[in-house]
Amino acid sequence: MVVETLEFVVAPAEAGERLDRLLARRIPDLSRARAQRLVRTGAVAIGARVATKSSQVVDAEAHIVVQLRTSAPEMGVVPEAIPLEVLYEDDDLAIIDKPAGMVMHPAPGHRTGTLVHALAHRFGDRLAAVADGSRPGIVHRLDRGTSGVLVVALTDRAHHHLAAQFAARTVLKEYLALVYGEPEQDSGTIDAPLGRDPKDRKRISTRARRSRAAVTDWQRLESYPGFALIKARPRTGRTHQIRVHLAHLHHAIVGDDDYSGRQWKGVPDGRTRSLIRNFGRPALHAHRLEFEHPSTSVRVAFEAPLAPDFQRLLTTLREWRDLG
Repeated sequence: MVVETLEFVVAPAEAGERLDRLLARRIPDLSRARAQRLVRTGAVAIGARVATKSSQVVDAEAHIVVQLRTSAPEMGVVPEAIPLEVLYEDDDLAIIDKPAGMVMHPAPGHRTGTLVHALAHRFGDRLAAVADGSRPGIVHRLDRGTSGVLVVALTDRAHHHLAAQFAARTVLKEYLALVYGEPEQDSGTIDAPLGRDPKDRKRISTRARRSRAAVTDWQRLESYPGFALIKARPRTGRTHQIRVHLAHLHHAIVGDDDYSGRQWKGVPDGRTRSLIRNFGRPALHAHRLEFEHPSTSVRVAFEAPLAPDFQRLLTTLREWRDLG
């Protein structure tokens, strides 16, 4: 394990400040939460004594010593050489084009082969340390079957900044979804609280006993016989939000077995019916992500191209529409 020793002397103007606040301010890319973990694990000393409380106030001229672990094993995952499409990278963050079918992080049934394992191989100990180390760099999530753009934090400071933006709902998230049916309106807003389905805990429902506010704006981009391409912008970030909201609108997402059923059986065109039946995942793509850059405070936006399987589906529908 690689350990970096950092030392500094408390300036007179810093006297009386909490230890965790001082550490977070003095050490680049160190969040206050991580500073508290360092104190809790005995990695911080004031003079000759190990600090025991994050709330401890410091005196002027005090000598602070921090043992900062910087090795990959701290992440708690073994790096795996999994191909990863990096759309953009700088010192603070990376923008990833997540493929459909990839699980975000280790979980029961998915101990290897996740996005986190791929990130650990690609970025190593540059990833922000998060929680118990099983999800380094992860700021937000995409469902396993969803493809598209994802931001990853490469420093603790960037993670804190980005997570705060997601919590404050200032991040613009734009998805593309292929749905059954053609909405009568060109656009609208779905305001339907979401929670766990009382009959199936793996599903999300608008009829849950305990629900949380959920709002999604949507717009129809293109129509085909019996289908439509929808742009969805969730204002909130609930589990399965777009999938459940569009099903609530009676326009479930193609390929979403949990919420659409077998609507493909009603498709008259044989080629299209076969393609949709075998699609194998929800036709949902995270197209665009817009947020404030952690270092520059400039609003930035990133887009991920449609996944090849999604693009083939749209091409087939356009050909069927144009032939009709």
